[in-house]
Amino acid sequence: MGLFERYLTVWVGAAIIAGIILGSAIPQLFSVVASLEYAHVNIVIAVLIWLMIFPMMMQIDFSSIKDVGKKPKGLVLTLVINWLVKPFSMAFLGWLFFKVFFASWVEPETASQYIAGMILLGVAPCTAMVFVWSQMTKGDANYTLVQVSVNDLIMIFAFAPIAAFLLGVTDITVPWDTLVLSVVLYVVIPLVAGAITRKALDKSNDHSRLNNLLAKLKPWSIIGLLSTVVLLFGFQAETIIANPEAIVLIAIPLLIQTYAIFAIAYWAAKRMKLAHNIAAPACMIGTSNFFELAVAVAISLFGLHSGAALATVVGVLVEVPVMLSLVWFANRTRHWFDENETASNTISKVHGE
Repeated sequence: MGLFERYLTVWVGAAIIAGIILGSAIPQLFSVVASLEYAHVNIVIAVLIWLMIFPMMMQIDFSSIKDVGKKPKGLVLTLVINWLVKPFSMAFLGWLFFKVFFASWVEPETASQYIAGMILLGVAPCTAMVFVWSQMTKGDANYTLVQVSVNDLIMIFAFAPIAAFLLGVTDITVPWDTLVLSVVLYVVIPLVAGAITRKALDKSNDHSRLNNLLAKLKPWSIIGLLSTVVLLFGFQAETIIANPEAIVLIAIPLLIQTYAIFAIAYWAAKRMKLAHNIAAPACMIGTSNFFELAVAVAISLFGLHSGAALATVVGVLVEVPVMLSLVWFANRTRHWFDENETASNTISKVHGE
């Protein structure tokens, strides 16, 4: 594991602090960056997210989907959690906390915005960072590849309808064109570009050229992630400083959602008798969020300084340390799972790391 992955929380924490400090010190600069948008999509953020996502998308080999039949239970688990449980539990918790528990502390319009941001997080299953979580739990990288590939295919068609439905339930009008554009921009195009690049570089199937390019792009991916965090917290710096209690209020249901979803998925994985190297990544995929997409859509739909955007940014703040704690827990409980079936149930297809 590289230096960046090992100290991921430290780097992201430093980027968050830097963003808040810079956003407070030079708000004019961030205002200029915020104004650089087309069709309600911020151009700078889009470029940075592309830098971050593209190398991850290059690692996805959609031809491996045919191998899912060799062990479908792990895939079924993550699909059920991602598409039948998590979006709806997130919407419910958002409503419960901001329309009931915190109703006297938050203005109704602001509460609806926070709920909207939480929903966007809940409807966006993890695509990029899950490879890191899988590696840290010694997961089956090939099976993780299948899970991510299938989730990405489903997300292309399911993200917009589910998000629109749940946002509509909270009485928020959704511009479908912007929502669909964001899915195309941050999921479809990177997926297609990554697949084309992988096919062009990996004709010999020895992964050497692919791995060389991935190694060269990795620093840019790191720069993309940290720069995105700096900008997101820079955009929200004044709001965060003026309303630190808002961060706490948003973080509470997000923390409950994350740990509860993991507990449900982990319990189900154990009952399904999955091997740990498939169970752990399956639960990580079902628990974590594609926060890059959620942030982008929130900004597109509601604006850079909206409560929805703030909620998704708090999702970034919460996710990394929480997921690292779940990685620790998964590794400590490896003995709960039957490891004897690992070798026979591992998908044999190899992809470039």
